[in-house]
Amino acid sequence: MAAQPVEMVERKGLGHPDSICDALAEEVSIALCRFYLERFGAILHHNVDKVLLVGGQSSPVFGGGEVTAPIEIYLAGRASSEVRGVHVPVQELAVESCRTWLRANLPNLDPLRHVRLHCCIRPGSAELVELFLRQQRSGAWLANDTSCGAGFAPLTPVEALVLATERGLRSPEALRIHPERGEDIKVMAVRHGTHTALTVSDAMVSRHVESIEDYRNKRETLREHVALLSGVPDVQVNAADDLERGAIFMTVTGTSAEAGDDGEAGRGNRSSGLITPYRPMTMESVAGKNPVSHVGKIYNVAAARIAQQLVREVDGLRAADCFLVSRIGTPVCTPQLAHIRGWFADGLEVEDVQSAIRSVVHAQLGSLDRTYEELVARRVPTV
Repeated sequence: MAAQPVEMVERKGLGHPDSICDALAEEVSIALCRFYLERFGAILHHNVDKVLLVGGQSSPVFGGGEVTAPIEIYLAGRASSEVRGVHVPVQELAVESCRTWLRANLPNLDPLRHVRLHCCIRPGSAELVELFLRQQRSGAWLANDTSCGAGFAPLTPVEALVLATERGLRSPEALRIHPERGEDIKVMAVRHGTHTALTVSDAMVSRHVESIEDYRNKRETLREHVALLSGVPDVQVNAADDLERGAIFMTVTGTSAEAGDDGEAGRGNRSSGLITPYRPMTMESVAGKNPVSHVGKIYNVAAARIAQQLVREVDGLRAADCFLVSRIGTPVCTPQLAHIRGWFADGLEVEDVQSAIRSVVHAQLGSLDRTYEELVARRVPTV
C-alpha cells in the first residue's frame, strides 16, 4: 500500500459518537463475560453489538455552558438472562458498565445528568444457552454465524502516524496540559505520492476557552502539536470554523454527541483501530460480539494477528493480507477458507515460503480457543 500513488486513512477518536457506541458495546460484553465466568465457569450466549446514540442538545458559551437535553443511548442485543434457575442481572450489568466507561473516558461528561441509557437487551433462546454449556464441556466451540474476517500487515507510515497522532493528542499528559481539548478527535490523512495532508477535528471544551481569540490561539497550538506528533507540516484543524461569524467547534462535554452528531456501533474504526478503504475490511462490528463463538469478532482479530506474524517471521514476505471465512455450526478453529495474499521480495516464489506460511496460520487458528481470555482482559483493542 505504501508504494501506491494515493492513500487515505482515518481514525475516529474515543469521544466520537460512533466510537462511544463501539466502546459501550464491548464494555457490556466484557461485564457479561466476567459474570458468566464467575457464576457458571463459561461464557454464555450473548451478542450485544447493537448500540445507537441519539445526540442531545447543548448551549456552549465561552467559560461554561450547559447540556439542555441529554444524550440518549440505546443498548440492544441478546444475552443469557437465566441459567438453570440462576438469574443474570443483564440490565444492571449493562447500565453500570456503560456509566463506568463514560466516567473514566469522558471526564467532562456526567453520565447521570448528561446521558440517558436505555437497556433493550433481550434474553437469548434456551436452546442457545444449553448449546453454549455443551460446547464448554466438550471444549469445541462452534461458529454461531457464517461470516468473514480480514487483516493486513504491516501498517504503512501514514497508517501508523494517524494512530499515533490521535492517541498522542488524547494522552493523559496532553489533556492535563491542554484541558480545552475534547476526547472527540478525528484524524484524516490523504497522501498523494510523497505529500501527506492531515485534517483534524477536535471538540473543544467551552469552559476552558475564554474568548474567540483564545479559541484561535488554542486551535493553533493544537495544529502545531499535530504537526510535531506526525511530522506532517500540512495540517488543518477544525476546518469548518468561521471565526468571523463565531461558528466554531466548541462543546460543553468534549464530544459532539451532546448536540452535533449521532452514533452507531459498527460505523467507526475497524479492528485495526483505523478506517482504511484501500485495505481489506469487513462490515462486521467487532465490539459487543461474544468472544468465544462469534467469528465476526474472532476472525477479524485472528486475521490481523496472522498477517502480522507472517510479515514478522517469514523471510522475504514484505506484506500480507489474511482472509478467514467461517461456516455456521463448524468448529471456530477450522474455517471454511483461510486465504493469504502476499507480497514477496524479488526472486522469492510462493513455493519457497508456503510451508512457513501454513505453519503460522495453523498455529494461530489452533490458539483461537484462548483468545477470549485476552479480549475479556482488554488486552486486545477493539475501538
